[in-house]
Amino acid sequence: MTTPTRLFDFPYYQLANYPIADAFVTKYKGVWEKTSTQEFIDKANAISRALLRMGVQKNDKIALISSNNRTEWNIMDTGILQTGAQNVPIYPTISEEDYAYILNHSESIYCFVSDQEVYDKVMRIQAQTPLLKQVFSFNEIEGCANWQSLLELGADTANQDVVEDRKNSVKPAELATIIYTSGTTGQPKGVMLSHDNIVSNLLNSAPRIPFEAGNSRALSFLPVCHIFERFILYLYQCYGVSVYFGESIEKVGDNIKEVKPNVMSAVPRLIEKVYDKIYAKGAELKGIKKALFFWAINLGLRYEPYGANGVWYEWQLKWARKLIFSKWKEGLGGELDLIVSGSAALQPRLARMFAAAEIPIMEGYGLTETSPVITVNDMRNFLFRVGTVGKPIQHVEVKIAEDGEILCKGSNVMMGYYKDAEKTTEAIQNGYFHTGDIGEFDVDGFLKITDRKKEMFKTSGGKYIAPQLIENAMKQSRFIEQIMVIGDGEKMPAAFIQPNFDFVREWAKLHQITLGDFNKELIQNPKVIARIEEEVTLLNEKFGSWVRIKRFELTPEVWSIQEGHLTPTLKLRRKIILEKYQNLYAKIYG
Repeated sequence: MTTPTRLFDFPYYQLANYPIADAFVTKYKGVWEKTSTQEFIDKANAISRALLRMGVQKNDKIALISSNNRTEWNIMDTGILQTGAQNVPIYPTISEEDYAYILNHSESIYCFVSDQEVYDKVMRIQAQTPLLKQVFSFNEIEGCANWQSLLELGADTANQDVVEDRKNSVKPAELATIIYTSGTTGQPKGVMLSHDNIVSNLLNSAPRIPFEAGNSRALSFLPVCHIFERFILYLYQCYGVSVYFGESIEKVGDNIKEVKPNVMSAVPRLIEKVYDKIYAKGAELKGIKKALFFWAINLGLRYEPYGANGVWYEWQLKWARKLIFSKWKEGLGGELDLIVSGSAALQPRLARMFAAAEIPIMEGYGLTETSPVITVNDMRNFLFRVGTVGKPIQHVEVKIAEDGEILCKGSNVMMGYYKDAEKTTEAIQNGYFHTGDIGEFDVDGFLKITDRKKEMFKTSGGKYIAPQLIENAMKQSRFIEQIMVIGDGEKMPAAFIQPNFDFVREWAKLHQITLGDFNKELIQNPKVIARIEEEVTLLNEKFGSWVRIKRFELTPEVWSIQEGHLTPTLKLRRKIILEKYQNLYAKIYG
């Protein structure tokens, strides 16, 4: 088959080039169930035939809401797109109000949900969504039509010729999906992405893909409603990679051992938790084993790629890999050769550590609006640099505006925001998408992200503060789980800090400090406050005196999506956090 030009071309491309028995694999009731390339296509066509029989027209919108990644989602995606309709993925964890807003704003006529919890949320707002004709579920739910009924409705192939006509009528430049970005303020914006936006971005990323086609196994657990994981799933299809879906974030550790993936995508927070677990186990060792563990850790923290540390370092690293790091790899299934990281800044220490352990993390950068890839690191051809998000991919132009904002131009830039010409005009000027991120190129053309433009603020002394830069540095401390830098218009920067409660309790146990059962007691303990102050003071040394955090307050809550602290992609909702902790703000600034 010729090179794909539309998203639903990928499974056919896989069938022609790398047909596999385990194209998509999902665990049901403890058993991994495989769907082959051919079976995937057969089911997607049955869905398309059913949708046509249900009266779905070209450019109709169909919503998918799933709490976990699963084969059904991908079959539905292809089945919807083949009819010329559009897929509207929705984050399962957002509020009911946001469900109602997105379903109404997108004018979705059908909605497919994964489970009881999501179904109940949709049912509670059903009266507010007059255009929604019916809800279907993937799991068996009492009183809800099941997606299997579409496979039955589409079993008769009599109207497959109509499906083919619809497929042939879909042009690459046409709308494929509307992805609503949660944003840190205001109502969600519907990002319109065409088939060509995503397909061209994938093909332009191809030279940075370091694994062989038709010969890899992947574990997928990041939400598919986000463009990052969805893009990667299309990439896996194109490259004949077997995709195994993780059961949940909590079970990723178990799933890695079962699946033994060669590749997976992750967010920095998850990678940090993996590292913390490894570190905690090492700290429990005794004698020579403990000494060797920390010798290897110290080597890893100094890692530079391409032998830059010299022959003596490389000789030591060889032994560290043999004695210590090989066990890390075993713990991650034994065959993991690559982790792709996106969505937030990766701590340079983690990039060094995992590369030293021969599990390189390739950090990239992009947004929903750029389909998503703008830049990405690659171990090969000297295209990897720690502390950067790599170089731009081919045919994507990146430049830095006078105020430091990163601008992007290329076929990956979105069609615009759905029903919002004003915001579209604001975001895309002279063909360049304004990312809202501040960054710079180093001398060799590697991009560094330094902050979000809208999040920078001035102190009353007129000094600019880039909060993300400080926050990323502070999160290197194992005592700090989350942090938000404050001080807009105030005399000094300060911070709200959510401690890493699990780690603080381990530390207290080790030092025979009694903390009490509740987080509220933990954050008031003078020894905890003093210890976290030590960490802040140490990390403050990286910054000029006017940028340093002068005061902080600890929060007893675990910051979460559910409680509104974080967006579904784990970014801080600064306005909401500020409102939640007005009392702490007053305590800091009086």
